[in-house]
Amino acid sequence: MLNSEHPEPLYVQLKKALQSAISNGLFSQGEKIPTEIELSERYNVSRITVRKAVEELAQEGYLTKQQGKGTFVNRSKIGRKIEHLIGFTASCEANGLTSRSEVIRREVIDAGADLQNSLQLGKGEKALYIQRKRYAGESPIMLENNYYPYNRFSYLMDEPLEGSLYKLLREKYGIDPNQPGESTLEIVLADEQKALLLETEIGKPLFYLKTVICDQQGMPVHVGKQYMIGDRYQFTL
Repeated sequence: MLNSEHPEPLYVQLKKALQSAISNGLFSQGEKIPTEIELSERYNVSRITVRKAVEELAQEGYLTKQQGKGTFVNRSKIGRKIEHLIGFTASCEANGLTSRSEVIRREVIDAGADLQNSLQLGKGEKALYIQRKRYAGESPIMLENNYYPYNRFSYLMDEPLEGSLYKLLREKYGIDPNQPGESTLEIVLADEQKALLLETEIGKPLFYLKTVICDQQGMPVHVGKQYMIGDRYQFTL
């Protein structure tokens, strides 16, 4: 219980108690925590004290407030190298999460000048565009947009692509995507379409990672334009 005689302010004591509850799994990741009134009664403190403790925990990333829904324990972030070569599936496995993919679009497209240059396409050559929604656990976390040289990767039109694409290329086709080209990373806000696909709010901060990946021969495998939910990712350089 909290101690009003203790030199530490009550809201700090409550904050530590809630942090401990989160760390010990009493409040699970993604779980809604009790309301202000419930916490006030449970810890015998004022709602102002509860509000201050909860607001600080939200600022520090332990909790997320959702208007009209309540306050939830933040889900763990997926750690990932910015070079992108580890791949989504391997990143999830390294962080103790299951993963799966859902193909949203798969089509042959005309390549603009930038894409033609990045993929080293000849004049008039087509590109294969594949968009997938990537899940970590039960939640979509990334919208993957990959562009491949169609003449070389046309067989991807017939692959299910529900798991690791890099594993498929290595084990079935002998292509090892092991060389990163230039990569850029920036923060963008989810528009209506991306919010709908990622099942999040319009205006949600997203990481936007653009990169070129090449194989063991230095030939381009794909140009990637990936959108990742910002509060679920942590990049290291």
